[in-house]
Formats: sequence, C-alpha cells, structure tokens
Amino acid sequence: MSASDLDVELTAERTHLSESRAALRRMRGRAEALFSTGDKVAGDAYTAEQLGRHMARRVKELADDPDTPLFFGRLDIEEVAYHVGRRHVTDDAGEPMVLDWRAPLSRAFYRASVRDPQGVATRRRFGFVKGELTSFEDEHLDRGEELGTSSRILTAEIERPRVGPMRDIVATIQPEQDELVRAELADSICVQGAPGTGKTAVGLHRAAFLLYLHRERLRRSGVLIVGPNTAFLSYISAVLPTLGEVEVQQSTLDDLVGRVPVKAVDSPAAALVKHDARMAEVLSGLLWSRIAAPTQPIMVSDGSYRWRIDTEPLRRIVDEARREGLPYATGRERVRARVVGLLQRQSEYRTGNSPSESWLRKMSKIPQVTEFLEACWPAVTPESLVAGLLTDPSAAGELLTEPEQDAIRWVKPPKTAKSAKWTAGDLLLLDEAAGLLERENSFGHVVIDEAQDLSAMQARAIARRSEHGSITLLGDLAQGTAPWAATDWRDILAHLGKPDAAVVPLTVGFRVPEAVVTLANRLLPALGVQVPEAVSLRRDGDLVIVPVADPADLDARTLAEVTAALEHEGSVAVIAADTAVERIRGHLTAAGIAHATPDDVDAEARVTVVPATVVKGLEYDHVVVHEPADIVAAEPRGLNRLYVVLTRAVTRLSVMHAKPLPEPLNIG
Repeated sequence: MSASDLDVELTAERTHLSESRAALRRMRGRAEALFSTGDKVAGDAYTAEQLGRHMARRVKELADDPDTPLFFGRLDIEEVAYHVGRRHVTDDAGEPMVLDWRAPLSRAFYRASVRDPQGVATRRRFGFVKGELTSFEDEHLDRGEELGTSSRILTAEIERPRVGPMRDIVATIQPEQDELVRAELADSICVQGAPGTGKTAVGLHRAAFLLYLHRERLRRSGVLIVGPNTAFLSYISAVLPTLGEVEVQQSTLDDLVGRVPVKAVDSPAAALVKHDARMAEVLSGLLWSRIAAPTQPIMVSDGSYRWRIDTEPLRRIVDEARREGLPYATGRERVRARVVGLLQRQSEYRTGNSPSESWLRKMSKIPQVTEFLEACWPAVTPESLVAGLLTDPSAAGELLTEPEQDAIRWVKPPKTAKSAKWTAGDLLLLDEAAGLLERENSFGHVVIDEAQDLSAMQARAIARRSEHGSITLLGDLAQGTAPWAATDWRDILAHLGKPDAAVVPLTVGFRVPEAVVTLANRLLPALGVQVPEAVSLRRDGDLVIVPVADPADLDARTLAEVTAALEHEGSVAVIAADTAVERIRGHLTAAGIAHATPDDVDAEARVTVVPATVVKGLEYDHVVVHEPADIVAAEPRGLNRLYVVLTRAVTRLSVMHAKPLPEPLNIG
C-alpha cells in the first residue's frame, strides 16, 4: 500500500471512529430521554421503577471515555469490514458500527490464524494515543501473513507504561487467554498463572464475557469478585466499568464475612486453628448436639378447647426434621410448623372448621409450643454458638488438641456475645455458624484472585456463596505467603466445593521482562511448590542490583534511584518491608517528591510506596526493592513474599541492598 493510500485509509478509519462516537452519544441520549420520561410511559409504579433502574444502568453502560479507543481492531470477512471494540455501537437504523469484543463474530479477532483463518481475509489492529487513532497494521491471513507477538501495535499496547488503575486487555488477549475468557458459565476453572501472564485480567474479562452472554440470569444471581485487599480492589476497579459492566460486586474476604466489627488480633497459633477445616466440624457438632428428644407431651388451650400432642408424635417430628438435612434455623421453624399443623388437625376434627390465620399464628407463639422448641430445638445465633466454643473449647473434644484448645480460649470471656472483641479469624467462625443456621444466597459466578492464600475456612465461606454457581479461581502457588497457603490447587478446590474444576497453567508472560523473570525464577526451588517456571516474551526491560556498602546509606541510595526512575515515563513503586515504609515516605516528603499509597487509586503522584505485604496483584513500570533480606526475615514465608515483590516490575527493576541477598538470588 502506497503512502497516499495509507493516508486515505487512515482518514477513513478516523472518520469511522468519529461517526461511531457520535452514534454512541446518540444511543446514550436516547437512554437518558427514556430514563427521564419512564414514569410517564410505564403502566404502573412497579413497572416505572423497574424501567427506571434499567435505563439508569443503561446510561452508565453507554458512557464514553474519550481517552479510551472505542474500537481497536477490524476483521474483513467476505469483503465486509467489522470493527471490534469494547462495546456494541449501532447507527440510527440499528446497523452495527462497532462489534462488542464478546460477540461470537469477534472471537475470530483473537483466534484466527493462517492455519485456521476462520473466514478472515484481513485482521487490522489500530494504534492510538490518548484515544486518537494514529496508525494501523494489517495481517493478510488469506495470503499467509501473520504477525503474532511480533506485531508492533500489539507489543506497544502490552508494553505501554502503567499509570493509575489496571487497564482492560481486550486489544491484546492471546488465544490461550481467550479460551479461558470464553469458558462456559457452568464450568469452574482454576488458572495457575505465573507472574505477568494476565491471570487477573483473564478472570475479570471472563466475568464481563459471562455477563454479556447470560445478562439476565447473572443480573438476578449476581457476579462477585473477591480480592486479597482493598489496594488490589482499587487497582482493578476501573476494568469492568471500562467494558460497560457496572453492576459487579467487588469485596475483600474480610468484608464479605464481616458481620461484626473486628476489635482484636489473634495470636499466630490461634489464627492457624481458626482457619483450619476442623473448625467447621467442631461448630457443626456443637450446634446439632443442642437438639434433644422430647420427653413430655404438649398441653394447649385456646380458650374454648384443650389440645394434647403426645411425646411420640413430637419425637417423630424432631427426628424427621433432623433427617431432612435442613439448615438448623430452617429445621427449627419446620418443627414449629408441624406441631401447629397437628394442633390444626385436632381443631378441624373437633370443630369441623378450619382455624383462622390469627389462630394459627397464636398457636405458633403460645408458651407451651415455644417452651417445647427451646427444650428440643433451641434458638441459636452465630455469635452465641461461637462465643460458647471460645469460652470453653473443650467442647471440641478430640477434634482439637489441648494446646489448640488453649490457643483459641478466651482469657477473659465477655459478659455477652455482643460485647465480645472479635478477631478476623472469628469472622470466619461466625460465617460458618451462620451458614449452619441458614443458607447463604449463591452468586451466579464468583472470581477469586490471589487464591493461593485461601485457608480452608475462607474457601468454605466462598463456597457457601457459590453453591449454585461457578467460579474462576486465579493464583500462583509460588506466591503463597499465608501460613496456610496451598501447595496443591486440588486442596482449595475441594474446600470450595468444586473438586472437578480444570486446573489450567498460564506460563507465558507478556508484562514482566525476561531479565526480571529469570531473577525471580531463581527462588522457585526454595518455595516448596511444584509450578512451571515463568517464560517471558519481553526481551526489553532493565534489571540492576545495587549493593550498598554502608547500611546507613541505603535509604539515601534508594531515594536517588527513585529520582532517577522519574526521568523515565510511567509509574514508580518503592517496595519495602512494612516496618520501613513510613521512614521511606518521610525521606520522599523531605526531598519534595510527591508520592501515594496503594489505596490512593486516583492520586496523581507517580511514586507509590508499597508495603511488601500488600503488593500482590499490583504492577508498576519501575520497581525499586528496598532491602530484600528484611522482606524475607519479616515472615515465615518470606522467600515467597520476595518472589511476589520481584515480579511487580513491568519495565525496570532496581534491587537495593546493604545486607547479603537471600542465598537463592546469589548469582555465580
């Protein structure tokens, strides 16, 4: 194609972009008009409310960000051009101007190849700068031309500097990622993803794809994203809205189970016990042991007649309810209803009439019935059940050893469950107890990121919320840092109630440079897990290891490295042991360098100071690691933590150390 032809083509594509944006504005305008007049066209108040919610959601979904390209690719199929983008855009006649990346036809953009062109003659990728179309690149599959990862535009998009929250990857999804993204709703999958392989993006884009394909079903049941901490959730918060999905619930696990405020901290020994799967068995046994066989008949008077239910029918009612396997509170109400049913039948036989609803309500609350229930199937709250166990852990019997019982025993039991100072570990016990009493609502799909750190009890909490739905489990066993971190995905999947989920490895990295991956891979043999080494397609990137002779100079040299990093484009992170963070922030402030914390998702500062314990899942262009030995020494799985820290850099990594490097990193 000649230069003049290229200019003509580029002008035509820019025109199509402008016209598409104008069409999207008109689509949003129509949605806003319908939203403002919905109460006038709806037939009743309920319909008006439902229509209002739908149109409000539609208006949000159609928001356009001028800095985000509306489309990023084009497919020429049978001499028809289809532009592929982040959402569906139509002209005033309803004809498509941009195809949603999730549409069936768009699949060919990610999957078509010379070997399997899928009807595609030409695949075009577009280059953009802040939303402005600047270039394009064609692959003529019908002529045997395929660029793959040597695509200049694809490479530029993957390597674009990181500033602010995580971006979507719809323009760069690779075939192996696309296969996971488009997995069926009924399928639960586990992605073992090495650093930089895009596992988080795969999970988020799968959620977006499933919402596109099963919108009404998932709108009713909901989609849940579970992340390791608020910094991570802030980092990923913009991805789904960019794709037009604005109604996905995102939560940390602590917030998900947070039925009471956390006011105390467990000892390490107590935390280990409370996260152990045996606690589920302990609580279940403690709860169901409260049920007792009836020993006395019920004698009831309604003012006109006296009724009697003998002991044997009452025993049958209790036994039948136990065998039905209902949640405890549901079973209790079932017993109440059946007792009242027996009284009702006696009344009907005696009077020849069906008793009124008020009579039935009176009988269900009459003292003789409630006293029977309290004796045979007593009312229980999660707080009272867990408080009873922590006050006297010997109720666990042989399920817990004496040292384990001592570890969780309250030194000074509270006067009431309400006044208890609960810990984060107690939240899991309370949630388990609540699940024994009543069933949790189940989401249609749950995405769990950084899942390698889930304990058995945490996994059970999520399982209760995905009992009738599917899950996408994302993580890397090598990045497990919790005391109970998994070494085999099958263990976690069993606790999640999805033992047959497929475990799919992603080993090819597109974000972390080869030099950085090679350094981090040195740690793998010492981490106690069997995972394949990461492989990077990035041959660029810089790695420097800076030994500092005098420990007193380490902070100053780190500050100098940050200053030098700011001469390059992109984000800069200083990652340090938690105890050093405030000191480093003080140095940056004194030097006049603006900086932020990981939770400051909207901060304009290019420098972020990140405690090593919260860096999972985050990425930065230039990472400055401060004293690896201190990071390793701070916790039992310190080498795993260091593996996480080293793999956060997507362009440059500087390792600053005054103490000897951990042995696996010693080169030569």
